[in-house]
Amino acid sequence: MSKIFVIGAGRSASTLIRYLLQHAEAESWQIRVGDLHLDLAMSKIDGHPRGEAVLFDSLDRSTYSDHIPWADLVISMLPASMHVPIARECIEHGKHLLTASYISEEMQELDQEAQQAGVLLLNEMGLDPGIDHMSAMRMLDKLRAQQTPIVRFESFAGGLLAPQSEQGNPWRYKFTWNPRNVVLAGAGAAVKFIQEGRYKYIPYQRLFRRTEIIEIEGYGKYEGYANRDSLKYIDVYQLRGIPTIYRGTLRRPGFCKAWDVFVQLGATDDSYIMEGSEDMTCNEFIESFLLYDTHDSVRLRLMHYLKLDHDSPEMEKLDFLDIFDDTPIGFGRAGTPAQLLQHILEKKWTLSPEDKDMIAMVHKIHFLDPQGQRCQLFSSTVVLGEDRTYTAMAHTVGLPLGIAARLILNGTIQLTGVQRPTLPEIYNPVLNELESYGICFHERETPVQFESMY
Repeated sequence: MSKIFVIGAGRSASTLIRYLLQHAEAESWQIRVGDLHLDLAMSKIDGHPRGEAVLFDSLDRSTYSDHIPWADLVISMLPASMHVPIARECIEHGKHLLTASYISEEMQELDQEAQQAGVLLLNEMGLDPGIDHMSAMRMLDKLRAQQTPIVRFESFAGGLLAPQSEQGNPWRYKFTWNPRNVVLAGAGAAVKFIQEGRYKYIPYQRLFRRTEIIEIEGYGKYEGYANRDSLKYIDVYQLRGIPTIYRGTLRRPGFCKAWDVFVQLGATDDSYIMEGSEDMTCNEFIESFLLYDTHDSVRLRLMHYLKLDHDSPEMEKLDFLDIFDDTPIGFGRAGTPAQLLQHILEKKWTLSPEDKDMIAMVHKIHFLDPQGQRCQLFSSTVVLGEDRTYTAMAHTVGLPLGIAARLILNGTIQLTGVQRPTLPEIYNPVLNELESYGICFHERETPVQFESMY
């Protein structure tokens, strides 16, 4: 019998735990789920005979030795900053580790130790990073095998609302993953990419004004804005020398222009505490970023400051959030602008019981055919959630992890060291099984003319 220890039973772990329990009998697995909230872990196990819930405190290192030596494979669903101590414990006891987080420098430094111990530390095994790597590498490797010159790589992904859940919401958006990451998107780091052989940089204050429209068949139009650093994917995807590489995030059209209002105000700043904000109202929060005036309303002053019309789409979106109301923010303590904005947004952007989320991912690869004609290979997938527990986000993070766990334990994947799923021995079997769960990429090839972007 193989033993799997899942650390963390939060929202993103729901589909993972369900997958493991569904396969436990056939694969002869015993599943142990650890969380700081024992009742949450128990709810995910739901009395399954092959499952067990335990209390796990990631800040108490003695807890590690109580559970990690028991397992054959560990899956950490904790924040990325907590993975390295778990990885060290896994190396010490000869246990494989899976995470859905980016490989940090500290994690990469464990590569040689892991190899010597015969341990696989497989990271970036979720959605983004994860499915993005696997689907992109399958396309790129196929083109490279045909000795096809690749001249542009673009990739976009977004956690969104299913179309039926967008009704009555002018933003056509709610939080479907970590709200803090959404509020701080693009802040505090350089946004970098290459366009036609030239390095490009977008300052944060211009990020949400430089977008690209992308249409996904059956789902309509979306806009993409740049992710922080596309350059690091040059080596990850073996694209050294490519003229254009760009990665972005998807939102519905109009989102970025309205979000830019908060950026221009300074409401997404996370670098200082706002004095007196523990008793602040929503209206006072916005007013604190505007010129003092005893005559004009906060709404009117914001319109004048950012040159917005009274009936503009941006003002409609802001009104929807009730940010001009005298309602207390209710954060409970003094906070940064970003923390207070997040708290305001969560009142309207939290999934309702009837809401369903959606994941959309697109790859656009330009290559030259044998006649030198520029062609585009367009690949897309859309995944819809079941409900607030088994969301599209939970599916696309949890299923790759669960599938990888099965492939490791049955010997299909025999790698060691620090890895990401950019190798065919990982991405081919994982993508093949994902198709059985409806996570399929649809490709079409078309000739294109050279066009500018961004």
